[in-house]
Amino acid sequence: MSPVSISVIMPARNASETIAAAIDSILRQTFTDLELIIVDDNSTDNTAEIAREYAVADERVRVCALPDDDPERIGWNGTNINAGWAARNHGMERAESEWITFQDSDDASLLNRIRVQHDFAVKYGSSHVCVDWQKYAPQHLGKRLDVERIRTEHSDELLVKEPAEILMLVRRSKGFIPRHFRWLHQSVPHRIRIRRIVRDLFFGDMHAHYPGAGNCPLVRAVVARKIGFRPLSHRVWPSRRGRGADRDFNFAVAENVGDSIAVRLPLYLWRHDGPDHPSYYGDEYQPVRNAGA
Repeated sequence: MSPVSISVIMPARNASETIAAAIDSILRQTFTDLELIIVDDNSTDNTAEIAREYAVADERVRVCALPDDDPERIGWNGTNINAGWAARNHGMERAESEWITFQDSDDASLLNRIRVQHDFAVKYGSSHVCVDWQKYAPQHLGKRLDVERIRTEHSDELLVKEPAEILMLVRRSKGFIPRHFRWLHQSVPHRIRIRRIVRDLFFGDMHAHYPGAGNCPLVRAVVARKIGFRPLSHRVWPSRRGRGADRDFNFAVAENVGDSIAVRLPLYLWRHDGPDHPSYYGDEYQPVRNAGA
């Protein structure tokens, strides 16, 4: 297969019931110059077999296996804190494209998600572009967001959170200790760092969310590999529950490149039990079918 512009990394662990929808949503993207690297993260079901069937049918799909399981996958409070961080790094090592993005195997994307991210990256000269999410619904699969309509009704100034604003958020969310004593931050267990009496010293404002859907950024590959996803002991911007691999990655990338943007377009379909995103109830945000579909 010839080199492509964008590599999509999909970590997958016991995702046999959801991975087909995730894969289809990538292979049907309106941006076609891409490859999909699926990393089987020690699944015990038939996730890998499903992925390999797609690889046989479409040369853009590659399947690999994470060689070792994460010994610290389950945190001190019984939560799975891995969140695919090691599998994402494994996939990035195998990508040969200029750009990298991600797709969780239990979610999906609207069909113009990657095209829109790439277009905004080019327009704004950005190395790191996040978009937003809306709640997964089966009827949204195979559809796109009418971005042209939205940009007619809302200016780009309202849609785009620019680098200066994101960098302010980066600084507010980084604790005093990782700024000045990185060695100490990494040597203290997370269950100690998170205690109320010292939390602000280690983490700053933990209520600040990185803007947009943190699990599907589009990042220049050289930057993504340089930053990488970190184990909990090394995360500077984790979540309070001990996960936050995506939050940590996006804040670290933004701090490194200084040109990150976040676009208020709900192009990622997040499968979760909570309510839909409160910002996108208008008709203009309802997914539509591709022309000719």
